[in-house]
Amino acid sequence: MLYRKFYSSPWQEMERLQSEMNRLFNSHSRSTYENPPSFPAVNIWAHDEGQVVTAELPGVDIKDIELSVAGNTLTLSGKREPEEALNDARVLRRERECGSFNRSIQLPYPVNVEKVDAVMEKGLLRINLPRAEADKPKKISVKTIS
Repeated sequence: MLYRKFYSSPWQEMERLQSEMNRLFNSHSRSTYENPPSFPAVNIWAHDEGQVVTAELPGVDIKDIELSVAGNTLTLSGKREPEEALNDARVLRRERECGSFNRSIQLPYPVNVEKVDAVMEKGLLRINLPRAEADKPKKISVKTIS
């Protein structure tokens, strides 16, 4: 709408503009709250031999992390302790959340649980999840009858 003739009063036009602005802001804020970001943030890669999951866990002590695999589901849970304030200091802003977390991730195929390994380095947890042998694709040779 590049050009619009005023057939209504300026007040009606202001009300229309206000309702359009409200609609714009409400639609943006509603989508932000409907899909809040999950913690921890993860990346997942899959190939024929297995999957690799990386999770960002800054400030989480390794003893506070629990991993489990059941079927095709990896569960990552733990807790992040709050930072202690300095002596005589007031909190001016606290954006980093603390407390317990629990994240279940559906994997594309079953995992060989005995060979799963996890390594934490610089706040990044890397979980190697090898594919179960029974689930790996099998190559079938075709024979000819002579």
